[in-house]
Amino acid sequence: MISKKIKVLVVDDSALIRKILTDILKTDSQIDVVGTAKNGKECIEKTLLLKPDVITLDLEMPLMNGLIVLEELKKTNYFPVVIILSGLSTKGAESTIKALELGAADFVTKPKGMFLKENIDLIKNEILSKIKSLAKSSFIYKPAETDPLQDISSKKSLLYAKSSSIKYFIGIGTSTGGPKALQDLICRLPIDIPAAIFIVQHMPPGFTKSLAKRLDGLSKISVKEAENGEIVKQGYAYIAPGEYHMEIINRNGGYEIKTNQKPLVSGHRPSVNVMMESLADLGSNNIIAVIMTGMGTDGTIGIKKIKEAGGKTIAQNEETSVIYGMPKSAIQAGVIDIVLSLEDIAMQILKYMEA
Repeated sequence: MISKKIKVLVVDDSALIRKILTDILKTDSQIDVVGTAKNGKECIEKTLLLKPDVITLDLEMPLMNGLIVLEELKKTNYFPVVIILSGLSTKGAESTIKALELGAADFVTKPKGMFLKENIDLIKNEILSKIKSLAKSSFIYKPAETDPLQDISSKKSLLYAKSSSIKYFIGIGTSTGGPKALQDLICRLPIDIPAAIFIVQHMPPGFTKSLAKRLDGLSKISVKEAENGEIVKQGYAYIAPGEYHMEIINRNGGYEIKTNQKPLVSGHRPSVNVMMESLADLGSNNIIAVIMTGMGTDGTIGIKKIKEAGGKTIAQNEETSVIYGMPKSAIQAGVIDIVLSLEDIAMQILKYMEA
């Protein structure tokens, strides 16, 4: 029996990049490039005509940019898997975070020297893997819920004026689909949460800073990219910077963040395992570990150590995960206390802290 090929539409204003991507995709027998488009307007037209399973989408295009394409697709009855091709600039990172909010499933960065053979080979492995994994996903995009009446800036200033001790440590690990999932989770947490939150999201340098800035603007708690040597504060969420592992250590009666560029762990830097193992080593049983949507198995070893240290563990369910790899790995390892839909995770965290 011949399995159905994955239909892909390649969208980029550069004819050379369209050719490179098309040539890459044609090397895989599971993928069928059904068309190309040079701008957003053409992308919409060909999407509705050709019904691709996946679109590779450039953001900076004439006539209609990639962000507008995503907005327009949401108005139609057909929204395929969208993978963004993003530049490495600050503007590119900010646009990519916005694209993920608007429904893009994931992104691939265009390295400097995009047309060098070694860089093409790097992109080839990443984009083929993501297309094939994401095409199998049954996830349906839903916008994160936020409270439009929340006066975030003034309420945060009240938190800064308080001096509260950290009673709980929350570790969150995620990858593909993580930015949208984090927005949903973090925006549900109250400003007076008696905890410090540590997040590892698999992302390149620069993108984690843009993600932190975006989440900070939407949430009641404070969100920032972690810095080496900074003192941990209650009511803050710290995102591991791209290309740096993040560890939390005891220091003079308090807690301090350490970042480093030691070798990749479980194929990643930052690694969820590294962050969660450091939490397990703090000597506290008031730890809550959450593993969410993402490819691979990163986080399973670390969450096991938290479970052994007396912490509570949560995994996102398959139905609300873009990719079920990371949660599934932890569940199969027998180290998860409860499996929940994305919208129920924040409430469970609060229940654990009230117990």
